[in-house]
Amino acid sequence: MTTRRFWVFIEQVEGNVHPVSWELLGVARDLASQVAAEAEEKGDAVVVEAVLLGDKVEAIAQEALGYGADRVYLIDDPVVAYYRNCPYYKGIAAVAEKYAPEVFLIGATILGRDLAGAVATALHTGLTADCTGLEMGEVRGVKHKLLLATRPAFGGNIMATIVCRQHTPQMSSVRPRVFPMPEYDPAAEGEIIREPLGVTEAGALTCILEFLHHQEKSVDIEYADVIVAGGRGLETPENFQLIQQLADVLGGVVGASRPCIDAGWIDSAQQVGQSGKTVRPKLYIAAGISGALQHKVGMQNSDFIIAINSDPQAPIFEVADVGIVGDLFQVIPAMIAQIEAYQQEAAT
Repeated sequence: MTTRRFWVFIEQVEGNVHPVSWELLGVARDLASQVAAEAEEKGDAVVVEAVLLGDKVEAIAQEALGYGADRVYLIDDPVVAYYRNCPYYKGIAAVAEKYAPEVFLIGATILGRDLAGAVATALHTGLTADCTGLEMGEVRGVKHKLLLATRPAFGGNIMATIVCRQHTPQMSSVRPRVFPMPEYDPAAEGEIIREPLGVTEAGALTCILEFLHHQEKSVDIEYADVIVAGGRGLETPENFQLIQQLADVLGGVVGASRPCIDAGWIDSAQQVGQSGKTVRPKLYIAAGISGALQHKVGMQNSDFIIAINSDPQAPIFEVADVGIVGDLFQVIPAMIAQIEAYQQEAAT
């Protein structure tokens, strides 16, 4: 009997797990279900497994079981207390060579992007980066389903589906917030297998002298519940103050389309789109954004989308739940006034 293993890398920094890790466990569970019938016919087993590295992080391994992992491979070693590419990729590659996963998913974070390429190189396999869609599907000339990894290409103008036909694991890095968070089951049970790192401090190539934590408050738009995003329709960078005012009354954060970033109007950390962040808020307001494919890829899975644009033919209206055709400099102040009036009434 063959075991078809679907792997997810659990990213943690100082004991804090990046939410994309749990999102990918949900995706892996879905992908595994797509080959269940095929595997049963052949007498094969299908499992979802996680890989976790760190120092004294067994509690995270237990948490991974609750988010859908059947088994967790735990490398618990002081050498990987903090992320460094060399010990991480060597430790993961050794475990992958031992257990031969079929699919391996890594979050497309700063850490994940650095790690995924090194692991793929060590395992002599391919890597599809920054994916926004995953499924197991039939491929001509192959007897079993393969991972179909979809990502934007050519600046977001087309969507490309990429297949790794001849090598395993089939690896993909996946953007945060592309997929929903699975439900946590505190009663879930599974297996935790401890594996050796196989790398000493001397073999880590780099050493950590000191960690300097950034003290300034940064804008994290990936996991915000409310985002108000501005585009070229704002005309000047100063007009982002209007976007900020609306975001403030809604308890949200400010986002932006790529042209605003390119023009230097706002920090790149606030960019939504194929070359920026993928977001999935409860409410997304797009003001003065035309809605090119590059931008829509990053926000179209929002729960509720309101678009404000003076052009009734703007592509953004294709994905909007509510479209307002009008001058944003009139619409947004009116929205702010009504929201503030409602909040004052609710408070009395």
